[in-house]
Amino acid sequence: MGFRWNLRRLMASQDMFQTTDLVPKLAEYGIHLSREQVYRLVTQEPQRLSMDTLAALCGILHCTPADLIEVVEVRAQVVKPAASGESTAGAVAPPARRTHVRRPEGL
Repeated sequence: MGFRWNLRRLMASQDMFQTTDLVPKLAEYGIHLSREQVYRLVTQEPQRLSMDTLAALCGILHCTPADLIEVVEVRAQVVKPAASGESTAGAVAPPARRTHVRRPEGL
């Protein structure tokens, strides 16, 4: 599963085209972020987001968290290693190497 961060699109629907437009509006909700932090919040998908910031964004943009964060299905094939006893069709074993075990002197 993945997600799509729709903050920029929702800002545009409210005629907010600059990230600095968001700084004073967040401050009205008690969220004090620097211009750089707001820029990253708008232009990048956040890995962590406080509930206060999420609630403030929803209040500013008159939306729900589901409008901001859209869950998308990521179709990627997962390759599982074969369990013992299962067929490993197509798998190539590494070449065998002759090894020599040497004991330390004096044992």
